[in-house]
Amino acid sequence: MTLGALGVVFGDIGTSPLYTMHEVFGGPHAIAPTDDRIYGVLSLIVWSLILIVTVKYVLLIMRADNNGEGGIMALIAVIRRSAIRDRRVRYGLIILGIVGASLFYGDGVITPAISVLSAVEGLQVAAPGLEHLVVPLAVGVITAIFAIQRFGTQIVGRVFGPVMLVWFTVLAVLGIAQIADEPAVLRSLSPTYAVSFFLHHGGLAFLALGSVVLAVTGAEALYADMGHFGRPAIARAWMLVAFPALVLNYMGQGALLLTTPSARDNPFYHLAPDVILVPLIVLATMATIIASQAVISGAFSVTRQAIQLGFLPRLTVRQTSGQEIGQIYVPLVNWCLFTAIIALIVGFRSSTHLASAYGIAVTATLAIDTILFFVVVRVVWGKSRRLVYSGAAAFLLIDLSFFAANTTKILHGGWVPIALAVFMFTLLSTWRRGRELSLAKIAQKDIGRAQLMEQIERDRPTRLTGTAVYLTALSDGMPRPLVHNLTRLNAIHEHVILFTSFTRAVPVVPASKRLIVTDLGHGIVRLVEAHGFMESPDLPRTLELARTRQLIAVDPPDRVTYFLSDTFMNITDAPGLARWRKRLFAFMSRNSLHAAQFMKVPPERVIQIGMPLDL
Repeated sequence: MTLGALGVVFGDIGTSPLYTMHEVFGGPHAIAPTDDRIYGVLSLIVWSLILIVTVKYVLLIMRADNNGEGGIMALIAVIRRSAIRDRRVRYGLIILGIVGASLFYGDGVITPAISVLSAVEGLQVAAPGLEHLVVPLAVGVITAIFAIQRFGTQIVGRVFGPVMLVWFTVLAVLGIAQIADEPAVLRSLSPTYAVSFFLHHGGLAFLALGSVVLAVTGAEALYADMGHFGRPAIARAWMLVAFPALVLNYMGQGALLLTTPSARDNPFYHLAPDVILVPLIVLATMATIIASQAVISGAFSVTRQAIQLGFLPRLTVRQTSGQEIGQIYVPLVNWCLFTAIIALIVGFRSSTHLASAYGIAVTATLAIDTILFFVVVRVVWGKSRRLVYSGAAAFLLIDLSFFAANTTKILHGGWVPIALAVFMFTLLSTWRRGRELSLAKIAQKDIGRAQLMEQIERDRPTRLTGTAVYLTALSDGMPRPLVHNLTRLNAIHEHVILFTSFTRAVPVVPASKRLIVTDLGHGIVRLVEAHGFMESPDLPRTLELARTRQLIAVDPPDRVTYFLSDTFMNITDAPGLARWRKRLFAFMSRNSLHAAQFMKVPPERVIQIGMPLDL
C-alpha cells in the first residue's frame, strides 16, 4: 500500500523540482541567485514542505476523514451532517466547499500541462537544436495519457510505484552528489534564513513566494486520495521517501546555484552529468505522466462525488476495475480536460509561461481546506475555541501569504484557473439550486397517499399482471406517471413499487442499512434506497437484494416494467434563479445521462411519460 501510495499520490508534488527553483531564479519574477537569497529561498521551500504538507495535511487534516474517504467533497459531506444549526452558516460553508471543488478543476487542467512541458524541456539542455520539438512532444504525451484512460488506471498502475521509487531515489542521489561539493548549503535547513530573507528583502521575498508555492502543489492530493490507500500508507510514503528525497534535491539545486549561478536557466537538469541526461529526461517524462494520471483520476473521483451529492447532473461513469471502487472513467470529463490542457500547452508553449498561471487555484484551495478543517475540529470534534482560532489563524497566515503573492500572476495567466473555477462554480451551483426548485415544483403537483388510495378504492382500476416500478425523486407523495395511468387508463399493475434513491454523506452504505420498505396498501410499496457518494446506483440489483431479503414481492425481470417522467421545462419569470441560469439548468438537464441508464435499467423495459414543468 505504501508503494502504491508513492506511485499515485505523490506524482504531482514529486515532479515539482523540475520547475520550482527554475521559476524562482529564472522565471518572469526572477531574483538574482546571490548566496543569502539562495539560502532564504531554500529555507522557505523546506519549511513550506514541513508546515503545509507534513504538519497541516499528513498530521492534521488527514485525520478529518469521512469513513476513510478524503478530499474537499468529503469535508462538505461531514459538514452537511454536522450539528451546525445556523442554516446560513451551514450554507455558506457548503458554498465555500463548492468553490474549493471548482478550483480543483482549474488546478487539474494546469498540472498535467506544466508537468509534461517541464519534463520534455530537458531537450533544450541535452540538444538545444531540438527546442522546436518540445510542444509537439508534449502534445503527443498528453494525447497518449488521455487516450488510455478508458482502459482504466490499472494499465499504468502496475508500474506507478516502482517508477516513482526510482524517481525519488534519483532525486536524492542527484541532490546528495551536489551537496557533497557544497555542504554549506545545509545551513538553509534553519528557518532563520527564511525569516532573514523577509527582513532584508521583503519585496523580493514576497515575489519569491509566488514561485515557492510550486514546491507544495499536490499537497491536497494526499488528502483527496486517502480513500485509496489509507492515512498510514500515505504518511509512511511521505516521511520515509518523498519528503527526504525532495529536500535533498532542492538542497542540491541550491548548492549548484551557489557555485554556478548560470545554471538557473534549468537547475534540475544541470544537476545531472551529460551521460545520463537523456535517460533522466525519459524518467522525468514518465514521472510527469504519473503526476498527470493522479490529477485526472482525482478529477474523475470528485466528479462522481459531486454527482452523488447533487452538485452535477447524471454523467456516464464507467467502473474500470472490479476490485477498486476508486478506479473509474468519466468520458465527458476526460475529453474536456484533454481539450483544455492541449489549449494551454499550445497557447503558453513553455513551463515558464504556464507557471504564471499556476498557484492561484492551489493557494486558494489550501486556504479553503484550512477553514473547513477547523470548522470540523470545532463542531464535530468539539475542541476549544482558543485552539481552533489559534490553529486556523496560524495556517491561514501561511496560506493567504502564498495566495497574496500569487495575485501578481493574474494578468500574466493567473486568470486562467480563476476563469475555469468560475465556470465550474456556475455549473455546480446552478444545478444544485435548479434541482431544489424543480423538486419543489414537482412536490406541489403531486397528490398525497390518502388521495391516491381513495381514488383506487373508488374507481377499482384494472390490475395488470407483473410489477411496475415508478422512479421518483421524492420520498413522499405519488409519482405523476402513476397518477396518469390511474386517471387516463384506470389501470395499475398487480405489484407497484415506488422507488426513490438518495445519497448519504458517507462513501459506502452497508447492505443491512441500504433499504427502507413501506407498505402503502393495495399492492403498492415504497422502496427507498440509500447509497454512498462513492457508489453507483443499480436498480435491478437493488430489486434483487430486496427480493432475496423478502422485503417486497417482485416478479421475474422480464415481467418488470419501469415508468419514468420525461420532464419538459418551461422557463418563466418565477423567483429562485435568473432566467439565464434557468436556461443553463434546462440545458444541463436535457444533456444529462438518462435516469434509466444511470440506474442501469434495461431500456427495453422502460416507459416514459411526458410531464411539463414551469421553472
